[in-house]
Amino acid sequence: MLTRIIKYQDTFVIYIPKELAFVDASQEVEVERVGETIVIRPVSRERLGDLLEVFASFPPSFMAEGRETHDQDERDRSWSEPRTDER
Repeated sequence: MLTRIIKYQDTFVIYIPKELAFVDASQEVEVERVGETIVIRPVSRERLGDLLEVFASFPPSFMAEGRETHDQDERDRSWSEPRTDER
């Protein structure tokens, strides 16, 4: 499919045919040049509202008994202590 590129001030504008356009005309897109190809992809942003819907979908019994706890071995952190021997 052919289209046109127009120079507008210090920017180039490309006409995207409506058959190829994204649903939301005001949606942000990411543009990347890969060799001789220009890739345009929509930016998807997760929204807090979506997260609240996910939480609402959990049954009341979800984690009703709390989280499991696991004993952890003491870690060797001697590597992070300052050296006292001079070399």
